[in-house]
Amino acid sequence: MSEKLTHSDIEEIMALIDGSSFDQLSLEMGDLKLSLRRTAPQSQAAAPAMEPVVTAPAASTNVPPAQPALPATEPATNANLIDVPSPMLGTFYKAGKPGAEPFVTIGSKVNPDTVIGIIEVMKLMNSVPAGISGTVAELVAPDGELVEHGQVLIRVQQD
Repeated sequence: MSEKLTHSDIEEIMALIDGSSFDQLSLEMGDLKLSLRRTAPQSQAAAPAMEPVVTAPAASTNVPPAQPALPATEPATNANLIDVPSPMLGTFYKAGKPGAEPFVTIGSKVNPDTVIGIIEVMKLMNSVPAGISGTVAELVAPDGELVEHGQVLIRVQQD
């Protein structure tokens, strides 16, 4: 890795930390200092977020300013529908391999351990569990597309 980190490099590092059991990372490369720290979750169901802090001389790095996060989808309007968010940044796949049956479809019954898809991060495949029990009401995230941390993947009608 060169001494110049891009915005994509930082997002990949954040995704790796988010998928790990670590709460904090400090990285120093020459004049660049990068600190990542998980914030406390706002509720037990919410996934922890990462707060990047980058300090470096402006001339020595190539890190663009952070873009404000835009909501990826509208929140569920039906009170009985529960959004299942992406636990990390990566490419979302609805099936285990190309051409295979999707893990879930509309009408599928799920429980907290049911795999609803996989997210690829730096060539590593991460299973995504539903986290709740119910019936799949809506498939929100497109197959094979980049999803952000917290972006809605599916909506479940809770039992």
